[in-house]
Amino acid sequence: MKSYTVAFAGNPNTGKSTLFNLLTGMRQHTGNWAGKTVITAEGTFTHNGKEYRAVDLPGTYSLYSNSADEEAARDYIIFEKPEVTLVVLDATSLERNLNLALQVLEITGRTVICINLIDEARRLGIDIDLKAISARLGVPVTAISARNNTGIKELLNQVERVASGAFAAEPLRIQYSEEIERGIAELLPLVEQSLGADYPARWIALRLLDGDESLLASLRKASLGIKSTISKEVPGHGATVCH
Repeated sequence: MKSYTVAFAGNPNTGKSTLFNLLTGMRQHTGNWAGKTVITAEGTFTHNGKEYRAVDLPGTYSLYSNSADEEAARDYIIFEKPEVTLVVLDATSLERNLNLALQVLEITGRTVICINLIDEARRLGIDIDLKAISARLGVPVTAISARNNTGIKELLNQVERVASGAFAAEPLRIQYSEEIERGIAELLPLVEQSLGADYPARWIALRLLDGDESLLASLRKASLGIKSTISKEVPGHGATVCH
């Protein structure tokens, strides 16, 4: 059976882990990232006859290097290259949550945006135009309520489209100031020459302009073949997780 990897990303308290637990049930285990005390979880689920390996990344507000959680989430998306990065947003706090989604889109277009807590948003009178958001971001956008198990089938259909390559993404490209764009243009050939085409060169150039020493360290580890994936299982097999 063909298997795909789906990384679950999102701000804390968006219901990301609730969705992860709903999909994987007892088919999950927890562990630590290599060299870090950050706990994460892996599990599996199936949809339309295909198996998916689900990785619940730490809940973060960004993919910069402000914490071990952010570094772990960033490194997994860049270096492990999951077939799909599923970004879970809180429907009642979209403006704040979209910051992380935009950062993910700068790294990979193999992304599905999942707007959770849509029932709560509707209760508050918040109307969300999914088609308009999808058209602007260039990737599939769906709305669900993980706690009420609604919208899940459509979400998994979109995950399948991205995982299988049936959906051709055109992720939004953020245009920065003239000075920053000039810096990116100068660094881009050097990054591409050093790392090849397997990495998000524009995003890496942007972070290098910002002096991201943590990303440099991760790039050095990657060049040496040192993985940053889950290093060990810990007791609690089958327990539900919460990030």
